[in-house]
Amino acid sequence: MRRAVPAGETLVLDGGMGRELKRRGVPIPKMLWSVNALLVAPEAVRATHADFIRAGADVIIANNYMVVPSILEKAGIGERLEELLRLAGKLAVEAREESGRAALVAGSLSPLMGRPEDVPLETLAGIYGRIAQTMAPYVDLFVGETLSSAMEGRAAALGAASAGKPVWIAWGLHDDASGRLRSGESVADAVDAVADLDVEAILFNCCTPESIDAVLPQLRSKTDRLVGAYANAFKPTPEEWTRHEVTYDMREDMEPETYAGFARRWLGTGMRLIGGCCGMGPEHIARLRELVPQAKGIPG
Repeated sequence: MRRAVPAGETLVLDGGMGRELKRRGVPIPKMLWSVNALLVAPEAVRATHADFIRAGADVIIANNYMVVPSILEKAGIGERLEELLRLAGKLAVEAREESGRAALVAGSLSPLMGRPEDVPLETLAGIYGRIAQTMAPYVDLFVGETLSSAMEGRAAALGAASAGKPVWIAWGLHDDASGRLRSGESVADAVDAVADLDVEAILFNCCTPESIDAVLPQLRSKTDRLVGAYANAFKPTPEEWTRHEVTYDMREDMEPETYAGFARRWLGTGMRLIGGCCGMGPEHIARLRELVPQAKGIPG
C-alpha cells in the first residue's frame, strides 16, 4: 500500500480554504467558490496555505476543490482545467517553501456531478484520473473529499490510483447524526466500496462534529485502515440538501476550544488524521496542534 503517513504518527490537517479566503476579503462567488481565488487572488491562496502550515498543519489540501469540468464549463472556462489544477498545486508547494515548515501537499478530488449515481463509474473515474495525473507533479497524496456515496468514493480512488500516489477517501455524513452518508448508505457500505483498492485512510469531512461522533461506535469495527475527520462549522444542512445549492450558515459555538473538545474525543478512539473543513481557520488548527505531538518524517 502506498503510504503518506509515517508509521505511528498522527497528522494535523489544515482548515477550510474557501471560508478563510472569504474572511480575508477574497471574492468567493457561489458557483466558482474558491476557484475564483485562483483567478483573482493567487497570492492570497499562497498566503493562506502558508498560514495553515505555520499554525501547525502537517497536511495542506491544494485549492482545487471545485476545479472540475462541470463547474468550469458552466462558468465558460472549461478549457482552463489543467491550467488551474497546475496553478493550485504550484501555489501549495510555494506556500510550503515560504512557511519554512515541512508539510505534505494533498490534491483534492471533489464531487464531480450533481447526482453521481446517474453517471457510470468508469466516467467518473476517468475524470478523477485526469485531475490526478495533472496534479501529480505537485502533490504528495490525493484526498477524495466531501463525497456523498459509496460509489463516488470508489470512483475517486480508482482515478487517483492512476497517478501512483497515496490515496485517502473522505465522505460527507448526513447532519441528522444517523451515522450515514449523504446518500443514505452506511459506513459499512462506504468502507466496502474501497476494500479492494489501495486506499491508505478513511475519513469523514464537511459535516457537523456531532455527525462524526455518531459514526465512532461503528467505524473501528469496519476497517483497520487509518481513520480521520475534519468537520465544518456550519449549522446542519437541511433535509432537502442538494450539492452546491444550499446556503450555509455558520455556527456561533464552534470556537477553537470547542472544536478541540470534539477532536480530543476522536483522537481517543484512535483517529490519526485530524483537521478542519469550512469555517475552521488557522486558529482552530493551532489548537489542534496543541493536542497532537509534532510528527516526524514529514517531507517537504
